[in-house]
Amino acid sequence: MIKKDESVEITWKNGETTLLPNLWLRDNCACDVCRNTQTTEKLFQLAQVDVNLMPETVDLIEDELHLLWPDGHRSVYEGSAIRALTIPQTTHLRLWSSEFRPQQFDYGKFTHNDSIAVDAIENFLSTGTILLTNAPTKECLENLAPMLGPLRETVFGRIHNVVVDSTGYNVASTNLELPPHTDLPSYSWPPSVQALHMLVNETEHGESIIVDGFAVATQFRNAHPNWFDRLCYTPVPFRIFDDNNETFATQPIIQLDTGGQIAGVRYSNQTMQPMNPVRTGLNEFYSAYHEFSTRITSDKAKAIFRLEGGQILLVAGHRVLHARKEFVANAKRHLQDAYFEHDNIRNHLTVIQRRLRKIGNTSLQ
Repeated sequence: MIKKDESVEITWKNGETTLLPNLWLRDNCACDVCRNTQTTEKLFQLAQVDVNLMPETVDLIEDELHLLWPDGHRSVYEGSAIRALTIPQTTHLRLWSSEFRPQQFDYGKFTHNDSIAVDAIENFLSTGTILLTNAPTKECLENLAPMLGPLRETVFGRIHNVVVDSTGYNVASTNLELPPHTDLPSYSWPPSVQALHMLVNETEHGESIIVDGFAVATQFRNAHPNWFDRLCYTPVPFRIFDDNNETFATQPIIQLDTGGQIAGVRYSNQTMQPMNPVRTGLNEFYSAYHEFSTRITSDKAKAIFRLEGGQILLVAGHRVLHARKEFVANAKRHLQDAYFEHDNIRNHLTVIQRRLRKIGNTSLQ
């Protein structure tokens, strides 16, 4: 153990070395004084101590780290808990292209069997899409709320009916081809999960299309890193409206997280608005946008299949673009869609895994 001006260097029994900042150590004391025993929420405020705080003594006893602070406060840390925090907590993403088909799960089993729900949600978090089969052929998306969390309502309604409608406000209400897009890019925070429920599909053609935006963006980044950066940092205007609503947002097409990883794709050719034509760097942006659009609309990126009545396609709204081919409007085709949030789905996965552990399902331990 070595005390330094700003940190403590610990060598554990297995030979691993961890450098722990002094302020981090004081901020994460788990004693009953520093944390609420009922809620585990932190009570200690970092501003209560000097920014140059150093422990008086540091001792490693077995796998416990014991610190004494200048004000007499004592902190104890489990070594295993500290080391666990150094392991990245990431979901393995499975990228895909045209050969991919969403894994199918029975609707009834998904909604009533915890083990099936775990498999389905884990698959969804990895691939960004799953297909629920044998669903009712009547309105039922509200019934998914116990599994997916509450519906995300927008100004355009709670449950959207997609049928051929001469008064509709976008191309989805026609029988024309609907190009790959993410929904509601005109929202500052678009819904992060979409459920597309086909009630009846008796038309010719109109196959469904999905595109893995993360896969396309990753390939684009590898091939054209400078253009990729241009799409990450150039704000683009999007607008969706009808007679009673007006939504508008200006955001980049590709979003990165704080670690530089791809976190979202916002793409909608039909709702993108004109940009300032004298904006600096606009030629470079359009070169990048042209190449990215070519990749998004390429047959190599499109997974194509027919969505039948009684099937619900779930897509991660910040990752998977969806589309459909043109169809012949001479028979019934009725699709309903609704929105949910990714955070609530991850929350439900954690809850049901915890529940399964409690009843002794060792496969999840």
